[in-house]
Amino acid sequence: MTETVSTREATMAPPRRRNRMSAQEARTALVFLLPSLLGFIAFMLFPIIASLAISFTNWQLISAPSFVGFANYQRLFTLDPAFYTVLGNTLFFTLEYLVLNIVLSLGLAVWISSLKRGQRWFRVIFFLPTFTPAIAASVVWLLIFTPGGFMDTVFQTLALHVPNLLLDPKLAMQAVIIVTLWANVGYNMVLFNAALDLVPQSYLEAAKIDGASAWDRFWKIRLPLISPTVFFGTVMTAITSLQVFDQIYVVTRGGPGSATATLGFAIYQNGFGNYQMGYASALAWVMFIIIMALTALQFWLQRKWVHYDS
Repeated sequence: MTETVSTREATMAPPRRRNRMSAQEARTALVFLLPSLLGFIAFMLFPIIASLAISFTNWQLISAPSFVGFANYQRLFTLDPAFYTVLGNTLFFTLEYLVLNIVLSLGLAVWISSLKRGQRWFRVIFFLPTFTPAIAASVVWLLIFTPGGFMDTVFQTLALHVPNLLLDPKLAMQAVIIVTLWANVGYNMVLFNAALDLVPQSYLEAAKIDGASAWDRFWKIRLPLISPTVFFGTVMTAITSLQVFDQIYVVTRGGPGSATATLGFAIYQNGFGNYQMGYASALAWVMFIIIMALTALQFWLQRKWVHYDS
């Protein structure tokens, strides 16, 4: 009987010991995660919930907020004609910048991967602008684009009758796109180049022996194999481009007129320029919904062109 009890206790001991170890590990993990968790709650979760609550109020900072229900959203979609201009500018910037960024970064990645020497140096050269603060880079480009500046001098030297980019409503957004491309194209380039280096050379050599051209090898072998990386770069670039603010604030201030005003700039202008925090919060939540909708659309479309099996 004693032997039976001892055997049963020995059999039950390991699970109990494992449970105690699991609980101890969970407490230890919680201790290490607690600072980050508190920071997330204080600086991310609470401001998000607060901004949603503020979007239903009329708050001008110097006075107490008053509840107005959906009045801010009703004003946004029916009474404010500037909203659709701002929305159109944001979508235009996002579409053009996204296409140019992906095409240029992918082209640079393919070109660098084809080099036999100097790949590391070119990666560093094209990636360096991503370390530059957006405000500092925008100030330098503002000096280049300013009337009578370097860009105008180049156009005059080449006898090209091109209006100043910052003064022409049709070209001002192109100046913002140029600044943003210069600052950010290096990130996706390094990302795509790393993915291209992982493509098995045996696939490319076999296709070359079969007579496939360089374009066929890229379009039918390399691009499908790096499509998950391209998808990741596309999603992240689309999200950041929808939130563009720094370049517009420094280079154009939303002008001329409202030619370069985007949702991010409109949120700043209404919140900290006009002291309409409730309306600015409503704009922020509309931008959030647009970002989530476009991201969900991209995840739905990925089933048609992203290949996860290698």
